[in-house]
Amino acid sequence: MARLKFGAFLAPHHPIGEHPMLQFRRDLDFVQQLDDLGYDEFWCGEHHSSGWETIASPEMFLAAAGERTKRIKLGTGVVSLPYHHPFNVAQRMVQLDHMTGGRAIFGSGPGALASDAHTLGIDPMTQRDRQDEAIGIIRRLFNGERVTAKSDWFVMNDAALQILPMQEEMPFVVASQISPSGMTLAGKYGIGIISLGSMSTQGLMALPTQWGFAEDAAKKAGTTVSRANWRVLLTWHIAETREQARREAGAGLMRWHNEYNVGTLQRPGLTAFSSPDEAVDKTAFVDGAASAIGTPDDLVRIIKNLMEASGGVGAIIGFAHDWANPENTRRSWDMVARYVVPEINGYLDGLRKSQKFVIENRAVFERAGQAVMAKIMENEKAAAALPLTAPGRLAIPAVNAPDLQKEAAKLKA
Repeated sequence: MARLKFGAFLAPHHPIGEHPMLQFRRDLDFVQQLDDLGYDEFWCGEHHSSGWETIASPEMFLAAAGERTKRIKLGTGVVSLPYHHPFNVAQRMVQLDHMTGGRAIFGSGPGALASDAHTLGIDPMTQRDRQDEAIGIIRRLFNGERVTAKSDWFVMNDAALQILPMQEEMPFVVASQISPSGMTLAGKYGIGIISLGSMSTQGLMALPTQWGFAEDAAKKAGTTVSRANWRVLLTWHIAETREQARREAGAGLMRWHNEYNVGTLQRPGLTAFSSPDEAVDKTAFVDGAASAIGTPDDLVRIIKNLMEASGGVGAIIGFAHDWANPENTRRSWDMVARYVVPEINGYLDGLRKSQKFVIENRAVFERAGQAVMAKIMENEKAAAALPLTAPGRLAIPAVNAPDLQKEAAKLKA
């Protein structure tokens, strides 16, 4: 099985009340932690309203993150294309790619918050078509073409980029939620996908159904889509025990759900949780849950179930949140890197096989102990001391030591 990539998606979702400057700094610290822990990707979004989502320019945030990190890929998750002139988006992404040493991923979407589109005077019915139009233009600019285009929302006259992306081919990724438009765009252009909230077992949000939209569109357009470029979002809070994870995340999860999803966005069909325990139970312990609040083993199980249900994806992206306090949140991401990633990707298989071989082939290594005993018996003083040998107090057991007490008993006998 191909190894899965792992990353984080920061919308961000921060409760109102903390100094925004300190939130930005803490978010940058978070990206640096992910880079240190070996995560593959970090994503952040673009929002202009709601109070909870504070990054207005993902490119600006990622440029700062690029100075703090060395290897992690940095993705716009997402640039809302209908909000911007396509040439400006292309320019900013090229600059980001160079400033980060070729680590930029261009993620785009139509715009998630209706309040953002309202602020900018954009009809929601036009947003998905405008995203499609902008992707086509930006791809041409990245290929070095000089573009003249006139649309009902932008004009370009002999437009060409002065600098092309540092990467030979900067990855394009589109966000997919409920409607088929994101997957259809991915198929049309043969690009990547990040699925946000697609873990239901049936209907429009089911992963196999979503992938079918992409494959159908690719066949129609004469392109191909690869599961290796398919990212799926999960949520988690991991601790040493389920009880500890529940205790750390429950109140924050309840606040996020009640104040943001229900109270602010007023998402259809959602009702407020009445207690932290209810929040945890209905988020992480229902059939088909896309959330793990528990141990590393719980998250491993969810990922394996996702891979089986979906037919395979290329990356698992964790949704970054403030359910727990900063210290426990950092430890959660640390535990995923230490225990979940190696378990999923088979990094421990060789170690377990090596241990098993030593256990099951003990007789092969007994000759090493015999060699030690031979040297003891060759030395008159050492041989005389052997019957007096008592159980040792060693900082570390000698690897090839024979059973000295057993040999001493033989001599005494």
